[in-house]
Amino acid sequence: MNRRHFVSSVAAGGTAFFAGRAFAQSESAFTLNYAPHFGMFKESAPGGLLDELQFAYDQGFRAWEDNGMGSRPLEDQKAIGALMEKLGMTMGVVSAKTGIGALNFASKDKEARQLVLDQIRDTIEVAKRVNAGYMTLVSGQVDPRWPREIQYANCIELLRRASEIVEPHGITMVMEPLNRFQNHPGSFLQTVTEGFLICEAVDHPNCKVLYDLYHQQIAGGNLIPLFDLCRDQIGYLQVGDNPGRKEPGTGEINYAKVFAHVHASGFDGIVGMEHGNAGKGVAGEEAVIEAYRAVDPKG
Repeated sequence: MNRRHFVSSVAAGGTAFFAGRAFAQSESAFTLNYAPHFGMFKESAPGGLLDELQFAYDQGFRAWEDNGMGSRPLEDQKAIGALMEKLGMTMGVVSAKTGIGALNFASKDKEARQLVLDQIRDTIEVAKRVNAGYMTLVSGQVDPRWPREIQYANCIELLRRASEIVEPHGITMVMEPLNRFQNHPGSFLQTVTEGFLICEAVDHPNCKVLYDLYHQQIAGGNLIPLFDLCRDQIGYLQVGDNPGRKEPGTGEINYAKVFAHVHASGFDGIVGMEHGNAGKGVAGEEAVIEAYRAVDPKG
């Protein structure tokens, strides 16, 4: 089947493709709202984007995220949103592409800051097409021209302006601190506590922290206590084991303990699976699913 026709037919409500699939379906959904991303199950579901979504649903996943959504054709965005709504899946973050290597939130440069606001406005339209309630922001680079306290003030002011833009649309911006040791040298916000400070100062319900446990493990660890300390400003979780940034069980983080604590806290938000697969092919994808079954809280 031509891919363009496949996407369009499902968007219009067609289900014939999925009816004949022999997926090994899960007995139940996961306890936490784990959100895979496109490419994670491409070998098990080789029919394209919608095939992968259906496969994930059949395995018990009830959420999804896609950093690249804004770059996808409009027809794909609409088809993805339609299928997720039909399945009852929740779309997690779409990225506002505010620029990991850019000088923006920490800066006083008017053009750079205006570009951030324009990117947020554009991403709102993407989020609407796929029924996404969250938008990822990254804080860009440290500005060496200013004391760190001034950079915090710049970031807070810009996020207050951005909060006014997203509020009417019911979208929550989640600012992601990024570790500077392994992945993102020069990143302005580097820890969940810095994100907490910023969001406390912005003081807006549509501006929260994205707590990526992979990044925080590298930045200093202490994952469970920091979750409790920053809980009021945490709007979204992302995970990946360390070292390697692959599925739980491939590194040093005790995700069974972490997820049990997160569940006991009453957190019912999305847990984005922002990592790669340790293994290749269908076997590697099956290993990812089994890894989450092994650490998912029960009851």
